[in-house]
Amino acid sequence: MTAKEFLFDIPEKINMKLLDGLESVFHFELEGENSGPVTIVIKANEIKVEEGLIGEPNCVIKATDENFKKILKGEINPMMALLTGKLKVVNQMEMMKFAKILGWM
Repeated sequence: MTAKEFLFDIPEKINMKLLDGLESVFHFELEGENSGPVTIVIKANEIKVEEGLIGEPNCVIKATDENFKKILKGEINPMMALLTGKLKVVNQMEMMKFAKILGWM
């Protein structure tokens, strides 16, 4: 599974109750084969995943497909990925919301 496929599967995997009261736009800029930009919009207790960078982001996440998959599999610690530049996040506090939704926290 690519990182992009993981992102598109998120709406089916999360507890929708966790979206209550959240409103945010996340841009994922993934590099590598079968990758590309993805936008996740959380609004009105819904989560929508779209191809491309849409709207004004509250948070931007940049990584290679390979490194993002390693983070998802637990092969790379997300904090170490941030410190070593393998994962770049603009607005880390907003990223925490996304981590909670996925059960990473």
